[in-house]
Amino acid sequence: MESAWSAEDFEQKLREQGRAYHIYHPFNVMLNSGRATREQIQGWVANRYYYQINIPRKDAAILANCPDREVRRQWVERILDHDGHGDDAGGIEAWLRLAEAVGLERTEVESLSRLIPGVRFAVDAYVNFARQQPWQEAVCSSLTELFAPDIHRQRLSSWPEHYPWIDQQGLQYFRSRMSLAQRDVNHGLAVTLAYFKTHEQQRRALEVLKFKLDILWAMNDAMARHFGVQS
Repeated sequence: MESAWSAEDFEQKLREQGRAYHIYHPFNVMLNSGRATREQIQGWVANRYYYQINIPRKDAAILANCPDREVRRQWVERILDHDGHGDDAGGIEAWLRLAEAVGLERTEVESLSRLIPGVRFAVDAYVNFARQQPWQEAVCSSLTELFAPDIHRQRLSSWPEHYPWIDQQGLQYFRSRMSLAQRDVNHGLAVTLAYFKTHEQQRRALEVLKFKLDILWAMNDAMARHFGVQS
């Protein structure tokens, strides 16, 4: 039986999975390099909305499966971040404002009339994973947030230059996630490092993270096929 990696080595191996992050997908590269049409940007925003509205459902599934009160106390913040609370309208509302900034009607986006079946399938698979698998694995799958700040940073730096027709106020979602993603990473990583202790468990954690990376890649595959972008 192989020995477990140290916490430092295990974390490094988790971070190395970022090589498969969808920041490298041809569809995302096209979006951030200024080669996307208005239709492609609108299509991405409309389809990604389905992912956004399912994040709280995924997190609620983790809460439902988690008997650890302290974990629940921290994890519930993710639901509030997206659904909103108090004076904070939340991430879903911020995404709808992004939709309006790229020229979409809010009601059209909310209707899911533009949702591509492949995107629906991928997102539903992720929510079902969170419902059916141990809550610690669902927490581990969230660690794609490790790589999210770079993709948000790309959008914030390149979109105003390449797509001046987009109202920059609509990019607030990306700005807000820069700090929130780091908070979420710190918590998710702490849970993962504490739970996945044996070599077999650590290997499983890498498989789980790869699964989530595949979900995000599959969403981009579906949009690339639909909008005629070579992948």
